[in-house]
Amino acid sequence: MAEPILEARNLHTYFFTKEGVVKAVRGVSFRLEPGQVLAIVGESGCGKTTLALSLLRLVPFPGKILRGEVWFSGQNLLSLDDESLRRLRGRAISMIFQDPVSGLNPVLPIGKQVEEILMSHLNVPKKERRRRTLEVLRAVGLADAERIAESYPFHLSGGMCQRVMIAMATALNPSVIIADEPTSSLDVTVQAQILHELDTLRRTRGTAIILITHDLGVVAQMADEVAVMYAGSFIEQGSVTQVYHQPRHPYTWSLLATLPRLDGTPGPLHAIPGAPPNMAELPEECAFLPRCTKATSRCRTEPAPSLAPFGARGQQVACYNPVFHEWDE
Repeated sequence: MAEPILEARNLHTYFFTKEGVVKAVRGVSFRLEPGQVLAIVGESGCGKTTLALSLLRLVPFPGKILRGEVWFSGQNLLSLDDESLRRLRGRAISMIFQDPVSGLNPVLPIGKQVEEILMSHLNVPKKERRRRTLEVLRAVGLADAERIAESYPFHLSGGMCQRVMIAMATALNPSVIIADEPTSSLDVTVQAQILHELDTLRRTRGTAIILITHDLGVVAQMADEVAVMYAGSFIEQGSVTQVYHQPRHPYTWSLLATLPRLDGTPGPLHAIPGAPPNMAELPEECAFLPRCTKATSRCRTEPAPSLAPFGARGQQVACYNPVFHEWDE
């Protein structure tokens, strides 16, 4: 197993609100290797974005990272001082935020915003900053880079703003990119182009990518590993082939059953009964219990199981009654 470039260990992030304590991230651990794409999938509100923000210590008030570790290049990012962490953000680890339009400053030209990234980390002359700004804009498919650099965000389409966000995230050749729903608001054509650009970065620069999405089609196209998140925890993790062809957790199986078959096989679409739990009122038992069709008395009387190995091929599942398939060896 290769040495991880980024590793999270037992990460917990809670929001302390008037309505109660929202346990947004509960005991999440994972390893990310150089050049690897790890997809984190799950329903809206399961904690995916909070996890991404926790990795860079960007959780907004009233959120707080209670415990855990995030290791990068021999350093625990959660124990670094603010200045050391600032030097790492953008240069070593960067983030593509979910909403590209609100993620850009509306009163600054695009070129100035890209140059600010370069200025904050590199001591280079203005002429060189300008050259590199145009270079990174062209690298993400914005052919008329000079015009784009002089434009404001409201002059651009959503897809163009997303490419600008990718340009800013990749301007300093980071080792890790955290992409939070990078294609959620884009049409299919632009989505394909954005994914191609991210994949090119991975192949040409060895960039490791954490891809946060609810689109299982995007995961199948892009990812090497996939982690399924439910109610703040990882409930299944493995290669895309393992999770898609041999889902072990009843939630993962149900999630995949909601998708239409692309091979022409007829059959009804399935819906997952019930609704996700209130994150401020999570039970001690498995959070999926009220919606699970495979629950037994053990599920109702024992604490929720932790993620544990299933089989000898690296797949992990947090379930007392994992799904078995007729083609299992």
